[in-house]
Amino acid sequence: MHFGFSYVGLIFLVMLFVPNIIWSRNQPEDYDKYAADENKVLLTLERVGEVLVSALCLIFSDLNIGKIRIWSIVLAASFALMILYEIYWIRYFRSDKKMSDMYSSILCFPVAGATLPVLAFLLLGIYGRNILLVISVIILGIGHIGIHLQHKNEIK
Repeated sequence: MHFGFSYVGLIFLVMLFVPNIIWSRNQPEDYDKYAADENKVLLTLERVGEVLVSALCLIFSDLNIGKIRIWSIVLAASFALMILYEIYWIRYFRSDKKMSDMYSSILCFPVAGATLPVLAFLLLGIYGRNILLVISVIILGIGHIGIHLQHKNEIK
């Protein structure tokens, strides 16, 4: 692992945060009711994971595009998941913005708004062979995906 700025990490964070900022003004009806009942352990894991992943993906230059090699496939897959995440958001913003829209699936990915970025950052960590990022993404994933699954089960 080599310290240094990661422009790839920055691109991923922009792709992650821009739709979430827009979403903050387009939340589904009754979202606050569901958010109030979130599991506190999952919420803590999600918050810790968010901070760690956001910081770690910016400070390791190993995440940047290097020589084209077999590992480049992992980076391409990671980027493809982030593109799919953007498509998920476009679909959400065009929807009626109901809770069921928020926790919908896309292709084979359940609760796509949670699983796609977690998987993308996981693959980014694998691409950069960064165990700290991989562990942080696992922490984030347990919390973030867990909360989304909790909400999805509550709306059924």
